[in-house]
Amino acid sequence: MTSTRTAGDGSDDGVPPLHPEQLQTYFALLEAVSLLQHHVEQQLRTEGGISYVQFQLLANLARSETPLTMTQLADGVVYSRSGLTYQAGLLEKAGLITRSSAPGDERATLVALTDAGAALFRRILPGHIEVSRLLLFNPLSDDDVRHLGDIMTRVRDHMRALPPRSAAPRKRRPRSTPDTPAQAD
Repeated sequence: MTSTRTAGDGSDDGVPPLHPEQLQTYFALLEAVSLLQHHVEQQLRTEGGISYVQFQLLANLARSETPLTMTQLADGVVYSRSGLTYQAGLLEKAGLITRSSAPGDERATLVALTDAGAALFRRILPGHIEVSRLLLFNPLSDDDVRHLGDIMTRVRDHMRALPPRSAAPRKRRPRSTPDTPAQAD
């Protein structure tokens, strides 16, 4: 007997499968986001020499009236803590941001946009808007945009209702004892 399992069919483990329309929507969303992100990444690298994650960091800082902590930045972008620290280091080295200890909390690091960072953000933003308009908004009517915005806001808010990634405990390596050696990574 041959198996007729397909992606999204969780029948072997008791998870109900996705309906064909849900599965089609899921894959269409992932593909559209991947294509958009690819073109945005190309535009950002060509016009500004920065990555999409770096653009997200600059954008979050540009719209904030005060410096943000690394934790606030981590909660605002979907990226690992160590990756965020690395990206912030690259932006700092390029003179686009500054990092400093937060007054009253030496554990917190404040991040601020420099004048050069703000200028770069302003310079690449029009190209970013044009790519977004061309690929995402041009095929949609005004009504489509409102519906898509409503839907994606609900989905985002549902996902953001979970504890922020920065609040999740870090995975710790098991400590070795005389009876149990530490596991290799």
